[in-house]
Amino acid sequence: MLVEKDKTDSDISVVEAVHIRSMEFEPFAFRINEHSLPELVTDYKPMTGKIGRPAKEPFDPYRDISEATHREALDMVFTNGSIKSYKNLIKALQDGYGKAGMKLNYNKAVALATFLRNKRMMVLENRAYTYKPDFYY
Repeated sequence: MLVEKDKTDSDISVVEAVHIRSMEFEPFAFRINEHSLPELVTDYKPMTGKIGRPAKEPFDPYRDISEATHREALDMVFTNGSIKSYKNLIKALQDGYGKAGMKLNYNKAVALATFLRNKRMMVLENRAYTYKPDFYY
């Protein structure tokens, strides 16, 4: 069972079944009355939604990173020219974007590499990744 304060009225506590083995029950609410006893809130309507924290939006390099940051980071990533392997590319993206203020874990770096190739900001030519600074954002 889960007992938590109501999001709209902090005097009300809501009880919900989360992981119940036998019989499920409808959520109900109670408040503590002036005699310090629990009292059922009869007109309570449970809010529909998921229990816990709201889901976080997935990482989107287009939305989460500005064009200026992309340009600054890619200039740092490709300062020595083309990058030969995908593994080296991912590491270089993490380093370059980190220096530009955007920390990336492995999964975000992979999503970023896909985005950069799809937007033709970076291309794979002759088994090496090359930066195209004249890209259209």
